[in-house]
Amino acid sequence: MIAGMPTTHETLPTIAFNGHSMVGPLKRVLVCSPHTAGWNDPDRVAQWRDLGFGHAPDFSTAESQHAALRQQLEAIGAEVIDLPSATSLTLDSAYAHDASLTTDFGLILMRPGKPNRMAEGRHHGVFANDAGISILGEIVAPGTTEAGDMVWLDEKTLLIGHGYRTNAAGISQMRALLAPKRVEVISAPLPYGPGPSACLHLMSLISLLDEQTALVDLPWLAVETVELLKSRGYRFIEIDDSERDTLACNVLSLGEKRLLVIEENSRTNERLRQHGFDVRTFPGSEICINGSGGPTCLTRPLLRG
Repeated sequence: MIAGMPTTHETLPTIAFNGHSMVGPLKRVLVCSPHTAGWNDPDRVAQWRDLGFGHAPDFSTAESQHAALRQQLEAIGAEVIDLPSATSLTLDSAYAHDASLTTDFGLILMRPGKPNRMAEGRHHGVFANDAGISILGEIVAPGTTEAGDMVWLDEKTLLIGHGYRTNAAGISQMRALLAPKRVEVISAPLPYGPGPSACLHLMSLISLLDEQTALVDLPWLAVETVELLKSRGYRFIEIDDSERDTLACNVLSLGEKRLLVIEENSRTNERLRQHGFDVRTFPGSEICINGSGGPTCLTRPLLRG
C-alpha cells in the first residue's frame, strides 16, 4: 500500500497482471463507465467546456456506447473490471488508460498534465491495492505523465511522448523507475498541434496493431520517431487524413490480428481490413469523439497473453 492512501470498502481477489506489450491477446482490462465518471452528475457535466469536450455529454448515449465497447471486449473473452467510483473523479476519468501504466513489476501511477485529472493516479492506486496489484512507483511533482503518451515498442523499450501532458521531469522519473528493471525509456518529441489545451498524446499519432505494424498519422510524427520505428522494422498503415479529428489513429489491439475501433472512421477501418486485420467496431460519437478519447483511452489493459 502507498503511505497515506485510503482504501475502498471492498477488497477484490488478487488478480494476475502484466505489461510491456500492447498487442498480445487481451485477457483483463480496467474500464471506467460514464456513470462512474459522473456524466450524469450536473455539477461535473457543467465543466464540459473547461475540460475540452465538444458539447455537454449526453449520458444515455454515452452509457449505450460504453456498453457496446464492453460487449466487444467480453466477446473475445476478456475480463472487464470496473473502476470504483470516487468523488474526485471528473468527466475525463472515463478515459481510464491515462492514469496508470501496467508493467510486469506493478502499476506506475501517473501524475496527469491536465490539472483536473491529477487525483486519478492515486485512485488507480487504491484499486490496485485492493486488487493485489503491486505498485512499482508513482510520479510526483514537478513531473507530469499520462499513459496515453507511452508506447511499448518491445518488452524492454518504452517510447514516451514529450509534450504538454508528459514533461521532461516525468520522463526522467519514468526512466529512473524502469532502468533497474533493464527497460530503456526513449523520449519522443510531440508537435505543438492544436496547442496546450488540446488532448494530443503520442498514442493520438501511433497505434501498434501487431509486433510489426503501426497505424500512424504520419504528417504529425517527428522525423526521429518515424526513423526509430522504421529502424525497428515497423511497417506503417496511414490513417485517412479526413478522419484525423474523429480519432482514426486511436485503435485498440485485441491480439491475434483483431482490432477494436470506432465505427465512424469507415475509411481508415477499411484500410485496416485490406491489410488483413479483423476489425471490430462500436459507436463512438459521444463516448469517444466528444471527449477526444478513443478505444485505447477508454481501456487500461491489465493482462495480455
